[in-house]
Amino acid sequence: MIEAVKVGRRPDRADDLLQPQAQEDVPRAYPHRSILRRNGNPLVAPGVYVLLLRREVLSEFLQLDYLYTPSRDVAADAKYFTEALGGKLAFAVEGMGARVAMIELTDGPPHVLLTDHLDGDRAIYIYRVEDLRKAVAALKKRGVKDERRLEIPMGPCSSFVLPGGHRIALYEASRPGVLQHFLGRRDF
Repeated sequence: MIEAVKVGRRPDRADDLLQPQAQEDVPRAYPHRSILRRNGNPLVAPGVYVLLLRREVLSEFLQLDYLYTPSRDVAADAKYFTEALGGKLAFAVEGMGARVAMIELTDGPPHVLLTDHLDGDRAIYIYRVEDLRKAVAALKKRGVKDERRLEIPMGPCSSFVLPGGHRIALYEASRPGVLQHFLGRRDF
């Protein structure tokens, strides 16, 4: 990925160089594309020099989309997340002996999925990947073991329990429109 960074109006004047900015608590993995390029050209004011930096790709993970969280009482937890924390209930579905509620605490991911069918007390961090087969192969090459394959509504998924007990899952969004089917649904 290439990122445009403002360096200054004149590269020969040190006082025009960009001053350091306070770091974000959680830096974004990808800057919003609309501020980087328009019609193939960087968006830059006239006379401003730009330095293009190559951003290193750290892993196959594109984005953390969901925190799949165990709940003893999904309805009560969903109520608390919405009323006390100010979240938005995106859906509350019941089917095949399980309840799942999606809570949006922010405008973007990750969203909290509360469910009563997960064993254990730890959430599963669900990451979207471009190519599930390649991402799983890369993890296995680096020593991650015990893949469990499953299907989630958005597409194929592989989950892993890491040596310290942390749980992660990778999914390929091969059915991205399926989430729209659940939004607004209130089964409980």
